[in-house]
Amino acid sequence: NLLVMSEIEINRIISAMGKEKPALVIIDSIQTMMHPDIQSAPGSVAQVRECAGMLQRVSKKTGIPVIVVGHVTKSGSIAGPMVLEHIVDAVLFFEGENIRDFRILRTLKNRFGSTQEIGVFSMESTGLTEVLNPSELFLSHHSFEIPGSVVVPIIEGTRTILIEIQALVAQTGFGMPARRATGVPVNRVSVLLAVLEKRARLLLGSSDVYVNVVGGVEVDEPAVDLGIALAVTSSLRDRPMPADTCAVGEIGLGVELRGITRIEERIREAQKMGFKKILIPGVNMSEKYNELGLEVIGIDNVSDAAKQLFSKKD
Repeated sequence: NLLVMSEIEINRIISAMGKEKPALVIIDSIQTMMHPDIQSAPGSVAQVRECAGMLQRVSKKTGIPVIVVGHVTKSGSIAGPMVLEHIVDAVLFFEGENIRDFRILRTLKNRFGSTQEIGVFSMESTGLTEVLNPSELFLSHHSFEIPGSVVVPIIEGTRTILIEIQALVAQTGFGMPARRATGVPVNRVSVLLAVLEKRARLLLGSSDVYVNVVGGVEVDEPAVDLGIALAVTSSLRDRPMPADTCAVGEIGLGVELRGITRIEERIREAQKMGFKKILIPGVNMSEKYNELGLEVIGIDNVSDAAKQLFSKKD
């Protein structure tokens, strides 16, 4: 029941929609569509605006949902005029890399719901398969202790996911130490490194620091601060963090840990994945959390966290 139409003229496509009355229409891609009354080439601002507007009007009138496929630039943004994003009801990004077999469906705009939801899918021989437990996927290689590796429970919409953050601290070979980050904002990492050097007395001024979120996940919530800080500390001291321990918390400029939201959901996800301990901000600490099946430790600053994890081995 799949009808394929090899056509770029928007009027003919809309005419076919009225005749066939399909359950769903997919336009691939909007940059190839053209209106005969507009002299500019397909993909131009005028063509994209007019074709997208016509598709929106016929969709609202007939009730036929339309999925518009659009190209993206090298920076990852939608190619063409911004009016395309304003016209549609939802903007979805389908992210993935050729070297990995899973894909992430991320919402950039949603006129009728949250933009914080993600869907995780695995690319199988039979097609895309939903990953029901993303934490297990992202932690598939976290069964042994290595320096610079920390697990952090994050919130994506209504879903709690455990991710692994890795850091590598190495002696710089140049005058200016490198600061690189993948999966987390590099500016946030730079601020945390400055806090660690100033307040926690970590000597990072002559070291290159690389931070990576395993699995290609993009994270932009402050609750990963403690994980980044502990990963850097672990790599600098060359001491692995216990494999049964995870950490979560936001770090202030005074190296203090600030409270975070939905802490109980994060603890439950850690317990479900087999972790025995979790470090959380002291202001979030409650006696009821210890009844959830794992040891919950309240931490007031990063120095206390480092002592909890690395002092016995030092």
